[in-house]
Amino acid sequence: MENKKIEIACITTYHPRECGIATFTSHLKQALMLCNKKGQDVDTYVVAMSDQNYNYPDDVKFTIAQDDQKDYLRAAKFINQTNANVCLLEHEFGIFGGKEGLYVLPLIYQLKIPLMVTFHTVLENPNYTQKIIIYEIAKRAERVVVMNPIAIDFLIDIYDVEKKKIVLIEHGTPEFEYDKREFYKNKLHFSDKKVLLTFGLINPNKGIETVLKALPSVIQKHPDLIYLILGKTHPNLIKTSGEEYRLYLKRSIKKYNIQDNVDFLNIFVDEDKLKEYLSCADIYITPYLNEAQITSGTLAYAVSAGAAVVSTPYLHARNILSNGRGRLFDFKDSAGLALVLNEFLDKPEIADELRKKAYTYGRHVIWSETGARYIELALDLIKFKRISPKDSESILASTMLPDFKFSHVKRMMDDTGIIQHAIFNIPNLKHGYCLDDNARALLMFAMAHRQYEDTTSLSMLIKTMSYTHYMQNEDGTFKNMMGFKREFLDEKGSEDAFGRAMWALGYQIHLLTGHSLVSLAEKMFIKAIPNITELKSVRGIANTIIGLSHYVLRYPEDKVMADALKEMADKLVKEYNATKDNDKDGEWKWFEDILTYDNGILPLSLFYAYRALKSEYLLAVAEESCQFLENILFKDNHLSIIGNRGWYEKGGKRAKFDQQPVDAMAAVLMFSQAYAATANRHYLNRMFSSFMWFMGDNDLRIPMYNFETDGCYDALESNGVNKNQGAESTISYMIAHLSILAACGKEEQDEHRSEIWE
Repeated sequence: MENKKIEIACITTYHPRECGIATFTSHLKQALMLCNKKGQDVDTYVVAMSDQNYNYPDDVKFTIAQDDQKDYLRAAKFINQTNANVCLLEHEFGIFGGKEGLYVLPLIYQLKIPLMVTFHTVLENPNYTQKIIIYEIAKRAERVVVMNPIAIDFLIDIYDVEKKKIVLIEHGTPEFEYDKREFYKNKLHFSDKKVLLTFGLINPNKGIETVLKALPSVIQKHPDLIYLILGKTHPNLIKTSGEEYRLYLKRSIKKYNIQDNVDFLNIFVDEDKLKEYLSCADIYITPYLNEAQITSGTLAYAVSAGAAVVSTPYLHARNILSNGRGRLFDFKDSAGLALVLNEFLDKPEIADELRKKAYTYGRHVIWSETGARYIELALDLIKFKRISPKDSESILASTMLPDFKFSHVKRMMDDTGIIQHAIFNIPNLKHGYCLDDNARALLMFAMAHRQYEDTTSLSMLIKTMSYTHYMQNEDGTFKNMMGFKREFLDEKGSEDAFGRAMWALGYQIHLLTGHSLVSLAEKMFIKAIPNITELKSVRGIANTIIGLSHYVLRYPEDKVMADALKEMADKLVKEYNATKDNDKDGEWKWFEDILTYDNGILPLSLFYAYRALKSEYLLAVAEESCQFLENILFKDNHLSIIGNRGWYEKGGKRAKFDQQPVDAMAAVLMFSQAYAATANRHYLNRMFSSFMWFMGDNDLRIPMYNFETDGCYDALESNGVNKNQGAESTISYMIAHLSILAACGKEEQDEHRSEIWE
């Protein structure tokens, strides 16, 4: 073993918390420290997951309140400031906060040292969030440890984990003396009994009622039998249901009239006492109900003790009890269990043969061997150089892109246009249509047709153009809302909707030359122009500026439109100058006293106006406001959008959730135009980083893009994602995706930036 200093930070539950993961970590930590006696310099400390206040021992250096999101980031900062050169995460869904424990994801992505993770549970049929969490942890980890060969197949086939990352290290166990049953029976006062044992934290998944139902027919032949149920009720069950399950078991004992043959030992025993009970058992029973249980520390201990084990066929039992090391019976099959118990008690030689094989197998999984395996992994990992997000920004996001698909947006469209909202990925017809979403779709389909020149995007472009035309009033303004029965729900829509329509029309005029669509776009655009001077909303103004910029870029000789663009741009700059901090060191460089939604559109519009008008003062305001927004959105080298649950008022605190996809799209577009205007590759990197918000590089490390439906979730919330996949979110993703495709395809043509950036 290489004699190199190793310091391991363990993120886990820990004693005195009564938890199987805490027990595992305590024993593993002791095993790791034993390596010091073999010449290896090892130190470890614990970052403890806490569900309440505990009096922790000195080796706990930091605690994380399970449901406090900020504690997870504080823990990452703490670990990064210590001498730890490897982090070990003991993962179980129930010990971390957030939906399915997702709060741990931001922590591991902030670590600056290599990560190895032990997955104590690997589900064969995970829900969406569980699957994403395992996938994200495994993606971040340099090594993934599992305790069952079946888990390796699950990780590869279900969670897309790289095989080379996965290491099998079976659950460690204490070292037992073989066949000391009579000695320990005397010590524990069971010398005249046939002892059956189940131990562990008691909860309904243990299936103990199956054993109780089997006992009467066994006791009839073996009245000297005693069944010991060793363990306290699981603390989480106490919180929700109290002792309801234990009382149910006691009622069953009375019902079957087996009070003299069953003993509840409602205690949490230390390892020495546990070894005594295991060593005195004639038969050890795990009657668990959950087939998916892939790891059981209690089963591993019983096998290593050389017990005659009888178990239901959950995943770990099927593996560890194979080759004659134990006996299986079906779930809830009390009659089948009774037959096995009577066979073992009638013919002790059969049970003895199982004991010998189990004990022999258990010799290679004692804690000292397990600890040595973990040290080998740690030595391998400290050779890794962790690439920080900042270092990797320049890696093209094209390597992370899924295929661009219209699948979900097709589901959201009918003969009228695109439906506003969805329930999951199913269109919600009750809310009808709006110009806001159809104008976004109009822009997206035009971008897609420019990228691919395909018939699908063209036919959808025509459909949304038809809808947009239908919503324009005779005075050039636009209606916004339409019911599913095609009835108008307003006479004049919002300024935002007006501006988005102008942007989409201007894009077509500029970049889809030669199409009959352009003629209609020009007609509608010019019809709307008299209304632009009435705009007051900064976002309505900004969207309109982008549309005007496209028009002027297409027709630079049109002085009337150029003057209109300058007037609108100056109007936005005036708002900026009136609101920003004018002193040299002022912190607030924005167009309003609050940051709300679609923020990147405001600097974006001025970058566009600069391209069309070549006015340096527009570029100066665009860059200054862009830099201000970037400093807020990239605190930890990934895009962290201002949440709409409170926004961010000047002088106040920013809301972190709910984060909207439209803001990620706006950031992608803003940085793309910042790069086009300045040639500063930093903006190009930020563009890619902003897009990666959709792919999971966000505050919760959860992908917003659904790879199965090709839709985008509506919001990133504090406890996960809003799984509805409405039009705004999906189209925002698609516009961002198309922007990345344009950038990746032409990135090297920097000298022609003004021609390639859309």
